[in-house]
Amino acid sequence: MSQEHGPLMLLHLGQVPTVVASSSEAAQEIMKTHDLLFASRPNSTILNTLLYGCKDIAFSPYGEYWRQLKSIVTSRLLSNAQVKSYQNIREEETSRMMGALEESHGSYIDVTPLFDSLAEKIMCRVAIGRAYDGARLTSILKMYLTMFTRFSVGTYFPWFWWVDRVSGLLGKAEEATKKLDEFLEDVIEEHVNKKRGDDEGQDIIDILLNTQKDKTTGFTFERDTIKAVIMDIFGGGIDNTSTNLEWVLSELIRNPRVMQNLQKEIAEIAQGRSKITEQDLEKMQYLKAVVKESLRMHPPVPLLLPRIVTQDVKLMGYDISSGTQVLVNVWKMGRDSTVWEEPEEFRPERFLTNSINYKGQHFEWLPFGAGRRTCPGVLFSVVIIELAIANIVYKFDLALPNGTKHEDLDMSEKYGITVHRKFPLVVSASPRF
Repeated sequence: MSQEHGPLMLLHLGQVPTVVASSSEAAQEIMKTHDLLFASRPNSTILNTLLYGCKDIAFSPYGEYWRQLKSIVTSRLLSNAQVKSYQNIREEETSRMMGALEESHGSYIDVTPLFDSLAEKIMCRVAIGRAYDGARLTSILKMYLTMFTRFSVGTYFPWFWWVDRVSGLLGKAEEATKKLDEFLEDVIEEHVNKKRGDDEGQDIIDILLNTQKDKTTGFTFERDTIKAVIMDIFGGGIDNTSTNLEWVLSELIRNPRVMQNLQKEIAEIAQGRSKITEQDLEKMQYLKAVVKESLRMHPPVPLLLPRIVTQDVKLMGYDISSGTQVLVNVWKMGRDSTVWEEPEEFRPERFLTNSINYKGQHFEWLPFGAGRRTCPGVLFSVVIIELAIANIVYKFDLALPNGTKHEDLDMSEKYGITVHRKFPLVVSASPRF
């Protein structure tokens, strides 16, 4: 539709007017020129049910509460120093994943559960202090995250709010939230009743509990805020990280030239050592280009999270009314032939010759958004992806089942807030040395 109707479209989704922006120029006006006016989020009964009245950072409406919470998240939970402090966790869980690949002994294996487990264990250890083995948490999270992709009649037809209750959608949302809430309540109580050091070895719940007691912040929040923030970390950190890993590895398998170039870079830096560490990643410019190129073609959230304009405003010469929902089509922007040469080709080299980074200042490439509402966990997710991919391609040669040629790998997408592969990525992993 964007290809046919242009970079700015007005759709009427039920009774909700929705503008879809599909160019870097439109994105810059939304996320920079008029960022303040587009910084809030639409409200819905489903989101309020899932996120304690939207007390989280991703879906909270713009205002003083959100500003204070974001300040805490960025300065205390996801600062560069705090992200680096979790290095051992990331390296330990990556080593466990590598062990599982080695134990496959070259037989065919679906890597999706491996990537799901890697992301889940890292996020659990970082957020709540330990990984939880078994299917309980995985089952609860899958049930909970599925609710974000379910169609809510009441969201788009407010007069028919009751349909969501009659259809069972609200009941399922309440059940999923209740199960995750009970799990988090038990975890928080464990933290409250256990003495921990002030600095060393703190997980995110520790930090949030200490912040809650800190009267100097001038920001008072309840336990629901702690749980809502953890739900954001689970929802964004686990699903997005695992999905990105799938797409990066898929593109590498589909493009042997890129795979060979990457293996060469990693081998030169590793110099025969048994594994890649996070210190090695800083030297791997081609690896970073590979990840960026994958994010260009496969942004984890292709329309980003919806925004809502809070005042009448002109956007690219058009009058946009207050209350209009806004979607930024970064999937289309990443494949715009007026910006990217041969956009359907996987060419990491294009990121070796430009200065594009994750700060949201290059509006032709916005896999994590920009402006006030940019994703605060970008660096945390990216380092997991780089570390896992570097170790996998360093240690293993990968092949597709049944003699499938690399160029025939099915790259179909499956609908969702996060766009997954439609079909599992099944490979054999043979040791390279």
